[in-house]
Amino acid sequence: MVLMEVENGASAGSDEVDADIIAKTCLLGGFSEANETRSILSSLPEVHGDQRTTEHVTQRFLVIMNGYQEQPHLLDPHLEWMMNMMLEYVRREDCPPSLLHLSFKFLYIICKVRSYKIFMQILPHEVSDVEPVLQMISRQDPKDLETWETRYMLLLWLSMTCLIPFDLSRLDGHLMSTGGKKEDLVMNRILAIAKSYLVVTDSPRDAASVLISKFMTRPDVKQKCLGEFLDWSLTMISQSRDTSVRDMVLDGALQSLAKLFKHGKRDDLLQYAPTVLQCLEQKRLSESTEAMLRKLNVKLIQRLGLTFLKPRLAAWRYQRGSRSLVANLSMSLQSSSGAAQTPQDSDEQEEDYDIPEELEAVIELLLIGLKDKETIVRWSAAKGIGRVTGRLPKELADEVVGSLLDCFSFQETDSAWHGGCLALAELGRRGLLLPSRLKDVVPLIVKSLTYDEKRGACSVGSNVRDAACYVCWSFARAYEPKELEPFVSQIASTLLITTVFDRNINCRRAASAAFQENVGRQGTFPHGIDIVTAADYFAVGNLNNCYLNISVFIAGFPEYTKCMIDHLTAMKINHWDCAIRELATKALHNLTPQAPDYMATTVLPQLLKMAGDTDLHSRHGAILACGEITHALYKVALQTNRSILNIISPECVDELKTIHFKLHERKQYRGFGGALMRPAICCLIEKLSLSKLPLKNDPVLTGWQWVIDDTLQTLHLISSGNADDIIAAVVSALSALCEGYYQDETGQVDSQMQDVLVSQYTEGLKSPQILTRCGSARALGCLPKVMIHNKLRQILEGLEQMCTITQKEGSFTEARRDAVRVIAQVCAKAGVCAHGRPDSVLCSENAAEVFGVLLSCLNDYTMSSRGDVGAWVREAAMTSLMELSMLVASSAPDVLVPELVKPLMCCLAQQAAEKIDRYRAHAINVFLRLLHSTDPAIPHIPHREELLHIFPAETVASLNWKAPSQAFKYITQLLGLPEYQYRTLLGLSVSVGGITESTVHFSSQSLFDFLKGIQGDSETLGQFGDTLLRIFRDSLHNDRVSVPLLKMLNQLLNNSCFEIFTTQENHPFCVDLLDLCKEFKKSKDISKLSACVSVFCGLIQFQGKVRKRVLSQLLLLLCHPFPVIRKTTANQMYEMLLTYDDIIDAEILEDVMTCLSDTNWESDLAIVRTHRNQLCDWLEVPRPQLVAKAAVQAS
Repeated sequence: MVLMEVENGASAGSDEVDADIIAKTCLLGGFSEANETRSILSSLPEVHGDQRTTEHVTQRFLVIMNGYQEQPHLLDPHLEWMMNMMLEYVRREDCPPSLLHLSFKFLYIICKVRSYKIFMQILPHEVSDVEPVLQMISRQDPKDLETWETRYMLLLWLSMTCLIPFDLSRLDGHLMSTGGKKEDLVMNRILAIAKSYLVVTDSPRDAASVLISKFMTRPDVKQKCLGEFLDWSLTMISQSRDTSVRDMVLDGALQSLAKLFKHGKRDDLLQYAPTVLQCLEQKRLSESTEAMLRKLNVKLIQRLGLTFLKPRLAAWRYQRGSRSLVANLSMSLQSSSGAAQTPQDSDEQEEDYDIPEELEAVIELLLIGLKDKETIVRWSAAKGIGRVTGRLPKELADEVVGSLLDCFSFQETDSAWHGGCLALAELGRRGLLLPSRLKDVVPLIVKSLTYDEKRGACSVGSNVRDAACYVCWSFARAYEPKELEPFVSQIASTLLITTVFDRNINCRRAASAAFQENVGRQGTFPHGIDIVTAADYFAVGNLNNCYLNISVFIAGFPEYTKCMIDHLTAMKINHWDCAIRELATKALHNLTPQAPDYMATTVLPQLLKMAGDTDLHSRHGAILACGEITHALYKVALQTNRSILNIISPECVDELKTIHFKLHERKQYRGFGGALMRPAICCLIEKLSLSKLPLKNDPVLTGWQWVIDDTLQTLHLISSGNADDIIAAVVSALSALCEGYYQDETGQVDSQMQDVLVSQYTEGLKSPQILTRCGSARALGCLPKVMIHNKLRQILEGLEQMCTITQKEGSFTEARRDAVRVIAQVCAKAGVCAHGRPDSVLCSENAAEVFGVLLSCLNDYTMSSRGDVGAWVREAAMTSLMELSMLVASSAPDVLVPELVKPLMCCLAQQAAEKIDRYRAHAINVFLRLLHSTDPAIPHIPHREELLHIFPAETVASLNWKAPSQAFKYITQLLGLPEYQYRTLLGLSVSVGGITESTVHFSSQSLFDFLKGIQGDSETLGQFGDTLLRIFRDSLHNDRVSVPLLKMLNQLLNNSCFEIFTTQENHPFCVDLLDLCKEFKKSKDISKLSACVSVFCGLIQFQGKVRKRVLSQLLLLLCHPFPVIRKTTANQMYEMLLTYDDIIDAEILEDVMTCLSDTNWESDLAIVRTHRNQLCDWLEVPRPQLVAKAAVQAS
């Protein structure tokens, strides 16, 4: 395969190429695997007997051929030699069956890629091929499911042999002379084979229908067998009973008849056509539930219709130019106008002839096919309508068009609209839809471009809109500009509406392509080139971009402004999809500056009426749109130095205020609709508040505040999937309401409202409902600075209390996360002053408390069924700590005392060493942000110079901290800094002892590299060991740390990281570690006990009395109540003795290892204890003594 790189946007000789505009694509330059294919085909005689090799060779050949599915023409120069190689094997007299079938299988693979219509043309079709092919196919078993490719290819080959120009009776000469049976005649044998394979259930049935189309059209065969075969086919059709399933007999008969009427001569088949049509009408296949049968029925009916009519091109058809480029160019030289050719008197040019009565039934059945529920049936019917109409007189063709237009009724289904569009496109493409009909057709196509019919919770119609785009595309190619000129405005505006506002990406791209085709072919679409450039195939792929950006650009042209606004108001504001409604309202906001007066006087009153609609979707969209348009009009008023009341009428302002009261009166805040109405009214509150409508002391403010407060209190009654969006809407509304109406022009706050709101939301932090807690916290975070003034202590106390994890509140993870975020938001709004009042600003008195709460949140490791949900709190705490540190450093750096900065950096180092990639990367980024910050600079960072050396700014910026391979080699260097060693090692313990392979591998490797660097320094290594033991001691009862720590210790001991300690007898590190591990001997956690066993086995390398103590612990575990622990201990001890064979005498080593390996340690304890005691005697370890349990008296 040849790979060719195509670089767009850069010439071959340019020195600088913009990488962003280079598109690299893989193209096939030719059949580059020809040599490999030749070797594969030559190996078939050797491999056919070996099933495994055969499958391998076949799979490789499939891979090669499938690579040419999109460019099969590249195989054409090679088809003949590939076919000859395989036919050579097939023609051998001694060809084994396995090689025969394998050869035909390879032929089928080629045929599938290149298509049978092309491939069968190169099959040999000499007279000498007829008999061998007949014999081969006669020997095949139609029921053999493994060799269907052989039968398929033989039937295609037999089809080609039927093209020999000699009478088939000449091949029967020897039979006639010997008195052979009639059944042995070649003609009869071929017909019998074709009939037998028309009723099979696999792919040879399709090849048999091709055979019938070639065989029955022979002059000698049609005289003798055509009538008989048609009788047989109609009998098969009539006798098939159940059309609810795909009857293979019926399928084969219909396929063969369709191909026969397609390839046969009209004069030969005309006499049989009425009978076939009558049979199909009686069978009523259009009512079948099987789509393929309905398609074949339509296919056959259209062929019957073409048989009834003489083959000719309608003289009355509309012609634009010529199919030949040369002819078009010569015509343009002769006439610059290039007018379309429309005969003036088509009646004189048409030959008068009668139209058969059956044609009415044909057209009726095809029109029914246009309404079928399957696309393949509708598409076949549309092509049939186009073909049949092309042979009709002008008047009858116009009647067909009239009947076709009946499909575009709102009583019809979307299938009928789709089929009608396909048929119109076919008629237009063939020049059969005359310009005089465009005035009737174009309005229907315009409706189809925006067709959207609601069905339950969704809608149908995307296929209709897509087909309507195809109609517009075909019209652009079919008609002269002067014919479409009266309809340019309708088509252009509707195509652009579909391009920008359609929900389906395929429809948007189809409309864009149709618009582009019209711009290029017609040249009459206003501002076509500019719009095509902005709304191309790729640009319309993003729905947000279409609604919010492209629509604004297009609406900048006056021809399209109002129609786009009207479409959004009429079709998208009430759309069933909530996302579309929200985008439509934002689009209206963006379009308002293009037509502010129209929005204020026409659109806004319409939307205010819809706001009281009974339809939930209409009401929701209208309320959102009212808010967006009002806010946009306020911006327009600001730009023109006018008041908002000069643009919006007082009646509209009154209607805007009454929306809430109407909803509340009708109780539309309740139930399912309330989940939409509450965020919608909150959005309205936000936009009206930002628009600064004169509502000071208006009763509506009380109503709006009630909606906000009630929504926060009833969040638990709303689906959790929508709760976050509702909280966001409520918070935005509250923030705008406080800014707009709860403070006067001088900035003085309404103290009564301040007390009420702060007290209410701090009380909400104690709610038993998690969503109410979240909402109350975020409500406190959105309050403006004037509302926080003198209330900071009260707010922080409530938030700090909510951040504290208790047994009762362990499940409120999301609430703690939001509280942590809000602490930073509140402090940022309150400001920082070193000597300020703690009730108003962040100062020296309360900074330690705030930082302490956030640092404590870094220890939130709450687990639930969703996993480590505490990570949400830790991530929020890291972000808040960074924001507060930067804020304090810029305003009052004296507040950042060493006692605050040191634990902050150490805790971040711990988080940067932990196992979850996302949170590790976030911690490192926060750590580096604080370290490298210069404006402001963070004071008192421990070991700043060493840290800057470890993390140079020019290096760390390009690293992917989520990748363990890149992160841990930097993080482990913090172990060399005393201030960071404890926290970093604590985080590394979880990573090294984790379960994620990549994290374990790279973290442990980085740790080993660090320890290797300090092996020669006993003091540093001793300090590292002390830190390790301190972590172990502090985490004895914390399974999150203790189990991974034991696994990490096992790795350290196995890699001889403490080898320097093994030379000293009873080294304190080993003694203390053994004592700590003994604390777990009563544990019932199997993973913890197994990790302890591994550590004990690693400790055996230390010298002195401690070795006997380790052996004693291992021997105790050999009689542990859990069988799995006994077995694990025995296996670990066996491996230990293989590694450290010098710890016991060589004389007893073999006996000990035999006992460990041969004993069934999962058997009864009484049996196991005997073997364990024997091991104690051999190893000179005192036998453990059984402790008698105190007798329990029965009550």
